[in-house]
Amino acid sequence: MVATSSSDGEAGTQWAALAGVTAALAMFGAAQGLSYPLFTLLMQRQGMSPALIGLSAAMMPVGLILSASFVPAAVRLVGARNLAVGCSLAGALCFLGIGYLQDWVAWFIIRFLVGVVINPLYVLGEVWALSLAPPSRRGRVMGVFNTLLGAGYAAGPLILITVGTSGWPPFVAAISGFALCALILRAVSSKLTGFEDDGQIQGGIVGFARLAPALLLAVLVAAAVQQSTYALIPVFGTGYGLPEARLAALVTALSAGNILLQIPLGLMAERFGGRAMIVFCALATAACALLLPLVITTPLVWPVLVVMGAVGYGVYTMALVELGSRFKGTALVAGNAAFALMWGAGGIVGPPGAGSLMQVIGPLGLPAVIAGLDALLIAFALYRSAKRKNS
Repeated sequence: MVATSSSDGEAGTQWAALAGVTAALAMFGAAQGLSYPLFTLLMQRQGMSPALIGLSAAMMPVGLILSASFVPAAVRLVGARNLAVGCSLAGALCFLGIGYLQDWVAWFIIRFLVGVVINPLYVLGEVWALSLAPPSRRGRVMGVFNTLLGAGYAAGPLILITVGTSGWPPFVAAISGFALCALILRAVSSKLTGFEDDGQIQGGIVGFARLAPALLLAVLVAAAVQQSTYALIPVFGTGYGLPEARLAALVTALSAGNILLQIPLGLMAERFGGRAMIVFCALATAACALLLPLVITTPLVWPVLVVMGAVGYGVYTMALVELGSRFKGTALVAGNAAFALMWGAGGIVGPPGAGSLMQVIGPLGLPAVIAGLDALLIAFALYRSAKRKNS
């Protein structure tokens, strides 16, 4: 993996590479964050229905899911560095094609391809961050990594406000983000190996699933909870008569917690361990969800949502910390690819499931689904921990 010499020079190189990888993924995140509202606005301008707009948005996660199982093989075939740089450039070309064609039918195909090419960036960015982080500081490193990635996503819409949605400027901004990602990764990843086939794990994602099913369930729950909350918290607030302006602020509070509190959670992971922190974050998320109906019309809703946004995504951050402490080499690549697959699956099953229950029992369906998913995760994590101790 990464050279582990104790010399100050190599330590400095390691931190520089870590900073570079984090900066590259932040650029990539900004380009992605810009793309979602841009597509929605452009398709609305073309007279597309909400159903078609939603279906178009689904093409990207479909690409993510379908490509996940191929990432470990692609790393072995061309090397991690070449794959990451190539995918960054391919992402830039996809947005060049989107801007040139201005055809919503073609966008369906290209957005699927975007999902395919960005998946290795997600996987390898996290693999490199986990590998470069000193074990004693892995929690805070992943907290910083996810904070800056989240800040990149948040910057995307701000960039769109600055450059506007007409003509080439928004597409040039997205293309530039992917191109900068490629340049930075090319510059900082030369010291990293390609995660060659070291024989640590057989069967790729399937083989990894046998080793760490609790980690995969944690990612599935984190994705389902986060995406359900972001998509349906405005619907939940509407059920309690909140005005439209306040509904948008509910989502902002979730995002603020996600960005501001990942580093403190990472520091806690260094002290208590990733496995214990997964259970803690799941418990805290369930508690916040159950409090929502009680505080939604009071000022207490804001701190509850900030904490909920942090610990809900914190389940994923803690799963990453645990992944990095237990695996390396090809097993780490397979694990991150499996994480990407489970994240996509959680996004597909979470919002529809929560929305359906809300349709049956009203606003309480959202906190019921969130608390139920987290309770399932806690029970399974404790079961796996007890089984491991007894074996």
